[in-house]
Amino acid sequence: MPETKDTIKLVADNRKAFHDYFILDRYEAGIVLRGTEIKAAREGKVQLRDGFAEILGGELWLMNTHISPYSHGNIFNHEPLAKRKLLLHKREIEKLIGKTQEKGLTLIPLKMYLKNGLLKCEIGIAKGKKHYDKRAAEQAKDQEREARQVMNARNLRNRIG
Repeated sequence: MPETKDTIKLVADNRKAFHDYFILDRYEAGIVLRGTEIKAAREGKVQLRDGFAEILGGELWLMNTHISPYSHGNIFNHEPLAKRKLLLHKREIEKLIGKTQEKGLTLIPLKMYLKNGLLKCEIGIAKGKKHYDKRAAEQAKDQEREARQVMNARNLRNRIG
């Protein structure tokens, strides 16, 4: 039987999460959508920046994630900031409950993508960065960029001369 590759199309990503948090673990969750939400998501009208996930009554919910109303919708369009249920196995949710009860850990949406026609959300267990952590990460990025530029200049000189 031939193996089929998963077709993945990125709908939205949360770059700010990697700046503000240390991502400790990641989970892929399905999303329960209503009405025109999937059509709007396929158009890329999703914003994860202020979103977070919360466990309520043993279920995982995606909160404060903005899916804009569908452009060709009608009066039955969806609510942009509605809470949306995330689908995970019971064991995974129980593991998340244990992790989020630890001090300073939260659940943040990292990416939203279409996988084989279904909308999926990547949730990360995150720990907030302090100001000095952000500054150290920025300095490391700058040093890496400078080292790459020096290496590129050296390689270019070796090719020419």
